[in-house]
Amino acid sequence: MKGPLFYSKILLFGEYGIIKDSKGLSIPYNFYKGALKIDENLSAEAKKSNESLQKFANHLEALDAELVTFDIEVLKSNLEKGMYFDSSIPQGYGVGSSGALVASFYDKYAHDKITVLENLTREKLLKLKVIFGEMESFFHGKSSGLDPLNSYLSLPILINSKDNIEPTGIPSQNEAGTGAVFLLDSGITGETAPMVNIFMESMKQEGFRKMLKDQFIKHTDSCVEDFLKGDIKSLFGNLKSLSKVVFNNFKPMIPQQFHSLWKQGIDTNDYYLKLCGSGGGGYILGFTQNIQKTKETLKDYKLEVVYNF
Repeated sequence: MKGPLFYSKILLFGEYGIIKDSKGLSIPYNFYKGALKIDENLSAEAKKSNESLQKFANHLEALDAELVTFDIEVLKSNLEKGMYFDSSIPQGYGVGSSGALVASFYDKYAHDKITVLENLTREKLLKLKVIFGEMESFFHGKSSGLDPLNSYLSLPILINSKDNIEPTGIPSQNEAGTGAVFLLDSGITGETAPMVNIFMESMKQEGFRKMLKDQFIKHTDSCVEDFLKGDIKSLFGNLKSLSKVVFNNFKPMIPQQFHSLWKQGIDTNDYYLKLCGSGGGGYILGFTQNIQKTKETLKDYKLEVVYNF
């Protein structure tokens, strides 16, 4: 058995903000992928995956049957035969490793599943998002369900608010363009739960809540609109503001050794950095209008271009 492939994702805009109803834009990233496989002779890593999936199966069995049910018998029998999740998606890097796994399980084992081929109304999308959130909560404690949704549909998703999401088109890439969105490898793994806890603690302060609403969400929403319209000039103005707001208010989420690099981008306008996922490690997301120059400046770091414009 080899299941269909499910891809990683990148939340271009909306990290943390979508918890408080900002806009968001999430795109599939086909460079990394995962699939369910069965092998009787499991490697040490596949064995670890298989053991973790057995716990995940118990979590799925305990979910509200009104919401979703699974073919647990077949699932458990496949686990006994040596099923594991074979994935190239780095864990703790903010590119949706658990999202792809959740999508693959729903695809293979859910009863009455909503398929990608049918007419995806807003109700169906929201139902999928809720199901995926409940499934993925096994890994993070609390999940919006967006990562698995993105992986399952393999389409860019526009988040207008918590209850309003839709598949969207993004401007097609210009392979010859000098502008780029890139991933910067921090070289350390980030843990989602502790970062979200720091954010929730900060939310208890009125000043932080005000900053989030008046600055962070305002610039995030503008970035989403500019990106979808292809208004590069306005996008980079808003990106600079967003990068500053994150630098000044989300320091714990930015790995210490990247503070000066982050500030350098803002000061020189060569590139702007932002969080990719919850931060704390993993990837950092970058935007530049001159990718060749940025590659030179950041030549000591691992950089992956994900989108050209």
